[in-house]
Formats: sequence, structure tokens, C-alpha cells
Amino acid sequence: MDMNRAYGGSYTDNLIGTLLAIFGNVLVSISLSIQKYSHVTLAGTKDLRAFYHTKTWWCGFVLTCLGEGANFISYAFAPLALVAPLNAVSVLTSSILGLIFLREKSKPKDFAKRYGLSFLGCLLTIGGTYLFVAFGPNSHEKLKAENIVNHLVGWPVLLYLLLEIITFCLLLYFYKQRNANSLINILMLVALLGSVTVITVKAVSGMLVLTFEGTMQLDYPIFSVMFVCMVASVVFQASFLSQACKLHDSSLIASFNYILSTVLAVVAGAVFYLEFNKEDILHICMFLLGSAFCFLGVFLITKNRKKTKNFEPYVTMNMVNGVPTIHDKGLVVQPDSSGSFSYGALVNNDGAAPATHSVNLELTPARSRSTEASHGQPDLKRD
Repeated sequence: MDMNRAYGGSYTDNLIGTLLAIFGNVLVSISLSIQKYSHVTLAGTKDLRAFYHTKTWWCGFVLTCLGEGANFISYAFAPLALVAPLNAVSVLTSSILGLIFLREKSKPKDFAKRYGLSFLGCLLTIGGTYLFVAFGPNSHEKLKAENIVNHLVGWPVLLYLLLEIITFCLLLYFYKQRNANSLINILMLVALLGSVTVITVKAVSGMLVLTFEGTMQLDYPIFSVMFVCMVASVVFQASFLSQACKLHDSSLIASFNYILSTVLAVVAGAVFYLEFNKEDILHICMFLLGSAFCFLGVFLITKNRKKTKNFEPYVTMNMVNGVPTIHDKGLVVQPDSSGSFSYGALVNNDGAAPATHSVNLELTPARSRSTEASHGQPDLKRD
């Protein structure tokens, strides 16, 4: 009877954590879509208000806080191996919202050709989510301070943290000193920090839940240590992600960051919290198969996104009539980006149509200019 109660309690906790994670990811996707709508609406009008003065942006911000709060609490109930892969729900929801609110008409054949990969990716993500939730680890323990300390001082965790620190230092050295700015290098730094984040988030969330239930856990030193590590890892993780967004395409970042972060989060849960100790081979294989389906589905969904073209605020000299071409055709003249664009700039800050002025330049024939230049120079001695 005790085993049945423990199993039933663990199943109930896993179900609560899974539903909270799904609900949180859906809310985050909806909030980001609302905030994007707010930015696009302001950009298309002459409204001079900042984005944080609009009601739609604040509505999205509130939904973001609620979604992230639900994700935070879900770590206290469900294993990391269940919560971490559920980030695919956010990508899936964003893709569905994009298809629903798409405002362009196209034939069914063109629609299927353009969004076929996204539809296949959605199916794979849904199927993979069902598999890893159904066959995922069903073990759960109350994360008291004593239990967290016992996990932390175990030799598997110490060895895992040592390997992670060495790997992070090597990647950081190549990134800072060798200018190794490849996408995999930066996202590996993000994923290594993310594994620390999920470990500390689960510990902090679990101790907070126990405190609200009546068992005080906030006065233990391990709570402060985990909280500081959680905040620091989140800050540095966001910093590396911003650097990756400046250097690489967002669709590749979304897919590879999900894959790497999920793999390291599952490994961290298996090593630190021993989540797969009581699982058989069949459940582990089906869990890995479901995770692989989610990885492939997210990759197909993000692969079908349109790539944004970088805006180039300059024109070639041979595009303007009446201006002498002083360079070879095909070369460009780039204005100084540090100041305001004076010539050739295609930027219009006030939103009004630029006024066109006729340019009348009196061009001196090349022969006369060469003659004047020859008269202005002193005679040179001939050898």
C-alpha cells in the first residue's frame, strides 16, 4: 500500500508538472505574438509613443510573467527529463499561431508546397511529445535541503560538474581568444549554462513549494547558493544568446539551441537527480525516440521560416543620374554609419515621403580638364 501511494503521488505530481509546463509554454508563445503585434502596429503608424506605453505590450508582458511562473513551478513537481523537452510546445504554438493569423491568400497547392515541412514538423513534435511524456521517468522526490546536499556531494555529480566546467572554460577560451564565433560553439556555452540553470531552478522551486506547504527550507545555506547560481547562469545565458542572435540566423538558433539545451538538461537530471535509475530499457528507448521526433519536428518547423534580409542603407554611384561615376561600376560608396546619413541613405525616420530635388551638375569635359591640369603643372625635365 505504501508503494502504491508513493507511485500514485509521483504520477499525480508528474501530471501536475507536465500540465503546468505545457500551459506555461503556450502562454509564453501567445505573449510573444501579442508583443510582436504591438511592435509591428507602432512601426506601421506615426504614433510616437514607446512600445511600453501600449496596452497590448503590457498584456503580452503579463502573460509572459504568468507563463514563466508556471514553468518555474512545474520543475518542483515533474522531473527535468519531462519539463525540458516540453519547450517544443512553445515552438509548436508559435508555428500554429503564425499559420492562423497569416493574412495572405494562396492556392492549396502553393500552401502545401510552402508549409508542408512545417505541417510535418508539427506532427512529429506532437507525436514526440506524447512519447516522451508517456514513457518518461515517473520518479519524483521531495526536494528538501538535505536531499539536495546529498545529491550535490555525490561523486557522479562532482565528476559531471568538473567535466562541465572544463568544457565551458575551453569553449570560452576559443570564443574570446581565438574568435571562434561559430553557432555550435556559442550555443554549447548557452546549453552548458542552461544545464546549471535547470538544476538550480528545480532545487529552488522545490524548496519554495515545500516552504509554502509548511516545511521551512529558506533558512538553509544551500537555498542561497542555488538561488545565486540560478540568477548568474540565467544572466550569462541571456548574454551569450544575444551574441548568437547578432551573428547567426534566428531559425538556426531556435532549433539548435532547443536540441543542445534539452540534451544537456536531460543528462543533468539523470546525473544530479537520478531520474532514470528506476526505469527499464523499453521506457528509456521510447523516451529517446520521442525526444528525437521532437528534435526533428522543431528543426523542420524553424527551417521553413523566412530569412530576413539585412537592410543596406547605401546605393551604387551608377544608380544616380547626373552624378559622375568615380569608381568602377558595381562598387558601392558606403556613408559613415557613425553619423547621420547625408548622401545615398535610404532611411526615412519621420515616416514621410522624401522630397525629390533635381540635381544640375555642370560637367567639365575630360579633355578640357586634362588640358587645364597640364597648364597648371610646371614643366618636367625629360631624361
